[in-house]
Amino acid sequence: MKEFLLNEPVPAGFFAYLENFGEVEALPNLGEGFYKFEKPDWFSIKGLAGDTTVEVRFKKEVMHLTVDFLYLLFSSYRKGPVDLTVLKQREQGVGGRVKEHLHGRG
Repeated sequence: MKEFLLNEPVPAGFFAYLENFGEVEALPNLGEGFYKFEKPDWFSIKGLAGDTTVEVRFKKEVMHLTVDFLYLLFSSYRKGPVDLTVLKQREQGVGGRVKEHLHGRG
């Protein structure tokens, strides 16, 4: 588990953006604006909209493959419409390496 300190507070729209890459769940029992993002076999992110920190739990065996994609998700987020073409291509490439590393070929 790693805690990331961000330059700006996490906007609520960031979690809607993450829905393009995995499953996002609002957790109202933990406080309004608390979200969890899950990308199975890669990592999960928990955080509170408006806070400057998020908790990231990596799948240890593939962290070396997925950490750069996490940084790309954070740095690519913009309010409003986002062109996901490059991110989806990168996700597909990393996903192939993750699957091979965890499950072998075939």
